Amino acid sequence: MPHKHRLCVKSDIDTLSDLAHNLDVNDLARDPKQIGNAIRRARKRRAWSQKTLGDLAALRQETISLLETGNPAAKIETILAVLAALDLELQIAPRSQNGPDVKGYF
Repeated sequence: MPHKHRLCVKSDIDTLSDLAHNLDVNDLARDPKQIGNAIRRARKRRAWSQKTLGDLAALRQETISLLETGNPAAKIETILAVLAALDLELQIAPRSQNGPDVKGYF
């Protein structure tokens, strides 16, 4: 008997992710890798290449690549320039209760 349910493939997952982010869903980032993932998602939603984003932020494509892979040495000025190019902003909020323990970071 054939299955009546269709498997969720990567393109479906990408589509659902895009829909969620286009509905003004905020990304939560607690470490450099999560910041990089948020930047990558925002860039891809705009269908921009890393070079395009770099040009708009006055940075090299290689710098965008490093940010997107979560380089922990990224300067806050660089992150803010990329966010501005993406028409995004950094917001500071209290840590949610289900977040990881920060003691291990210090």
